[in-house]
Amino acid sequence: MTRPRADSYSIAVLPGDGIGHEVMGPAIEVVDLVAEHQGFSVDWTTYPWSCGFYHEHGVMMPDDGIDQLADHDAIFLGAVGDPSLPDHLSLWGLLIPIRRAFQQYINLRPALLLPGVVSPLRDTSRGIDILVVRENSEGEYSEVGGRVFPGTPDEFAVQEAIFSRRGTERAIEYAVSLAQKRQKRVVSATKSNGIIHSMTFWDEVFHDVMARHPEIEGRLMHVDALAARFVSHPHDLDVVVGSNLFGDILTDIGAVIVGSMGMAPSANLNPTGEFPSMFEPVHGSAPDIAGQGIANPIGQIWSAAMMLEHLGRPEAHDVIMTAIHHVLGETDMRTPDLGGTATTTEVADAVRTAVRHALTVEAA
Repeated sequence: MTRPRADSYSIAVLPGDGIGHEVMGPAIEVVDLVAEHQGFSVDWTTYPWSCGFYHEHGVMMPDDGIDQLADHDAIFLGAVGDPSLPDHLSLWGLLIPIRRAFQQYINLRPALLLPGVVSPLRDTSRGIDILVVRENSEGEYSEVGGRVFPGTPDEFAVQEAIFSRRGTERAIEYAVSLAQKRQKRVVSATKSNGIIHSMTFWDEVFHDVMARHPEIEGRLMHVDALAARFVSHPHDLDVVVGSNLFGDILTDIGAVIVGSMGMAPSANLNPTGEFPSMFEPVHGSAPDIAGQGIANPIGQIWSAAMMLEHLGRPEAHDVIMTAIHHVLGETDMRTPDLGGTATTTEVADAVRTAVRHALTVEAA
C-alpha cells in the first residue's frame, strides 16, 4: 500500500557515515528536480545520527529520536557503519529501533539487471528480475538470548529466533500481493530439514497462505539450494520471500549478480502507511572508498525512486528509472564498481541530464 498522494512531503534525511554523505546529495537533487517539474514539493530535514554522532554523544540517536522521525512522511537513509564502532552497536542503536518502532516489517529489495550492466554470471540472456521480500521485524534478528559464564572456559551464548504467526503470515501475504502483479510465482526460503522448529513453522504458515491463493504457484526451497539458484538459474525466479536472516543473505547475492552492490536499492516498509517507511541503498558506508568521490550514486537514487512510488508518485518513480536506464544503457558513465572511471559527481550529473530529458518527453 502506498501513502495517499499529496502536494508536499516531509522527508527525514539520515546521511549516516562514509559514502552515505557522498551519495545523498545527488539523490536529493534528482528528487527536487522531478518534484519541481511534476508540481509537488519535498521538505528535507537532515539528522546527523551516525557513528560519528555516537562518538560524540555515546548514542546513535537521541532519546526522542523516534518521536522526531515520526513527524515525517518517510525516512531517507544513506548508510550507517564505521570501523571505529562495532556493527552491532550501530545497527541496534539506530536502524533496528527505527524498523521496529515504525513497524517496517517488510524489507523489499529488487534484483534487476539493467541495460548496459555486465553481470558476473556467464549467461544473462534471459534477464534477471527478482523481487525479494524479507521479513524485517523478528526472526533470527531478535534480542532474546544472552551469555553465561562470560570470560571463562565455560562461556556460552544463546540466541533465540522469534517467529510469530502474524509476522510470518503478513510477510508471505505481501510477497503474494507482489506476485499477483507479476508472474504469479513465489518461492519461499526455508531450512526445515535442519532447523526443526522455526522453519517447519514457517513452512506451515506458507502452505496456509498459499492455500488461500490457488492462482499463485508457491514453492519451498532450502535456502542453500535457493542461493545456488540465484547464481545458476536467476531467470527462473520471480518473487522470493524469506526470514530476516535468509532474506538478508539472498538479497546480497541478488545485488551482486545484477552488477554491483553500489546500485542495489531497498525499502523498509510499513505497508499500512500508519508509520513512515525508510528507504536506503544496501551498499553500506564503504569506508574503503569513502572520501574518494567514486561511490556509485545509483543505489541511493534508485532508493529515492522507490520512496516516491511509495508516497503515491509513480510517475516520478518512472522518470527516475527511465533516466537510470538511459545512463547505464546508452552512455559509458560507470563508477569503478561497474568497471568504469567516472566519479560520483559525473554519474549524478548524467542522471540529472537524463531526468531533464525524460521530463521534457513526458511534458510533450
